[in-house]
Amino acid sequence: MDHSTPSIHETAFVAAGVRILGDVTVGERAVLMFGVVVRAELDRIEIGAETNVQDNCVLHCDAGIPCVIGRRVTIGHAAVVHGATVEDHCLVGIGARALNGSHMGEGSWLAAGAVLTEGRIIPPWTIAAGIPAKPLRELTVEERTRADEGVDHYVGFGEAYRRMGLGEGR
Repeated sequence: MDHSTPSIHETAFVAAGVRILGDVTVGERAVLMFGVVVRAELDRIEIGAETNVQDNCVLHCDAGIPCVIGRRVTIGHAAVVHGATVEDHCLVGIGARALNGSHMGEGSWLAAGAVLTEGRIIPPWTIAAGIPAKPLRELTVEERTRADEGVDHYVGFGEAYRRMGLGEGR
């Protein structure tokens, strides 16, 4: 079991009540909302800059299968990312699941409630849906813009909540 001390950038917002254990790195201006659990007892978890992990999400990994989340990613409410790689600018929909060894290419979306099963890959800038998740189509310019605006929205939430004293979860 890894007893590392998490490394959390000073500009990140970690809501009160968030639990972060083990070998975890949280990047600049990342936002971890209420009820998030990040457990890295068996391998590392990386959360990139300006990534937002919304309420009641779980990030976890198994030995030899790290959980790597890129920059400017949105992980929607109650999603689970377990030993997956999520590249920059991705969106993991509300209640979605990305399982061990799965890989979301840059800018891809995993639709709400979808399950990206072990070892599956979503190509860059593609939306995938279903159980098991399957690629549907390429994202439109409007969808890409909307996702980017959502990231900015949550970075703003983090800054506002920090000023209100709602942070300091660990």
